[in-house]
Amino acid sequence: MFSGKTEELIRRIKRAVFAKQRVEIFKPSIDTRYSDEEVVSHDRNTILSTPVDTSASILLLSSDIDVVGIDEAQFLDDGLVDVCNQLANRGVRVIVAGLDMDFKGIPFGPMPALCAIADEVTKVHAICVRCGALAYVSHRLVQDEKRVLLGEKAQYEPLCRDCYMKALQQERAMSPANP
Repeated sequence: MFSGKTEELIRRIKRAVFAKQRVEIFKPSIDTRYSDEEVVSHDRNTILSTPVDTSASILLLSSDIDVVGIDEAQFLDDGLVDVCNQLANRGVRVIVAGLDMDFKGIPFGPMPALCAIADEVTKVHAICVRCGALAYVSHRLVQDEKRVLLGEKAQYEPLCRDCYMKALQQERAMSPANP
């Protein structure tokens, strides 16, 4: 989070629109943080999108399209890998934005497989809020073990690996299980 993934997706899609390419942008319907129907960056840049419940819907809704953008791909099902392959094999340029790891540093949803099949991968990093290094993970600040917890700065902070490990040690030391 906070690395500019959505901002970069919006920038690339707007360039495709400027080039008069036919575009369609999709986002998981569960992502309603800023808008039900727009992809919105943390800086409040927006672009109209189509919310989908499953990756299969993307294939159904993207005929006669030159460029497909997909935001928050980690929230979609594993079928997204096949969908992206099918689109690319049809000559569609596919631009995907998403978190590669969850708040525990575990590969997230279809993202690892998407990175493996991608023609090109651009990994953008947030800056660690504690030391200024490149962030490694979005550290969750609230006590909630659900894997999917939509949030912003009140729920997450970007941390480098070293600061993340220190934060985990502090949390373990403060845990009620550790007197």
